[in-house]
Amino acid sequence: MNGLVIAGIAVVVLLLLGMSVKVVKQYEQGVLFRLGRVRSVRMPGLRLIIPVVDVLRRVSLRIVTLPIQSQGIITRDNVSVDVSAVAYFRVVDAVKSVVAIENVYSAIDQIAQTTLRKVVGQHTLDETLSETDQINIGIREILDVTTVEWGVEVTLVELKDIQLPDSMKRAMARQAEAEREKRAKIINAEGESLAAAALGDASDTMMAHPLALQLRNLQTLVELGVDKNTTVVFPAPLMSTIGELGSFLAREAAAATPLTDVSPLIIAPQQAGASPAPEAQTNGEPIPASR
Repeated sequence: MNGLVIAGIAVVVLLLLGMSVKVVKQYEQGVLFRLGRVRSVRMPGLRLIIPVVDVLRRVSLRIVTLPIQSQGIITRDNVSVDVSAVAYFRVVDAVKSVVAIENVYSAIDQIAQTTLRKVVGQHTLDETLSETDQINIGIREILDVTTVEWGVEVTLVELKDIQLPDSMKRAMARQAEAEREKRAKIINAEGESLAAAALGDASDTMMAHPLALQLRNLQTLVELGVDKNTTVVFPAPLMSTIGELGSFLAREAAAATPLTDVSPLIIAPQQAGASPAPEAQTNGEPIPASR
């Protein structure tokens, strides 16, 4: 009988000892409640409490990643978009996170959704797409003001995805295409202007040095010969070509003038595609050639 009592007492002692020994991990803090009142905060390590009388609540101090689900938001310029984000927060006051609010994770999730909708709705679509850093800072500042009373610090908020309507995507695509075309035309016009200025400088140099044009012609022939073309081009200066053409016309005019010391010949008109037939003379009278 005494053995059973001693065994029962030993079991009770072991149970009480097991209930009184608590281990607080390195990334946690323990909030100790004694008869329902907060007594102290227990640091990481092996901690002893009074069974039944004390209750130890462990609170994680690690940074928590909280996805903010997509929200349908109307921007300031009346464009409907779906925006999702992600928030990072951590507990800085273990007592407040346990006493001030029942479920800190759910509360931050709800306040983050409403804050996201409020902040994005104050901006236009272009601002939402281009000024995400400022929107992130604005959301974090509003959350910090609210969550500081819960012993929580929001370290970072980032917009994760912005979904646009299909009609808006097409409009933005047309706008981007028009912008690209405008830039291409401007660059082309600038290139033409620079090329014209360079050609003007080159023409002035060739006027001052006439041999430069001949050297350029030779360089052109070398470039044409690289492709193994069968056609050979002999460029000539324009003014010399015009002069040679004038000399050729003068020689042709002199050759066409009738000679005075030779008996005139009656030249039969040429038919199209036929060579003129020779004429014969009899007793000084011309005899037309037979056709």
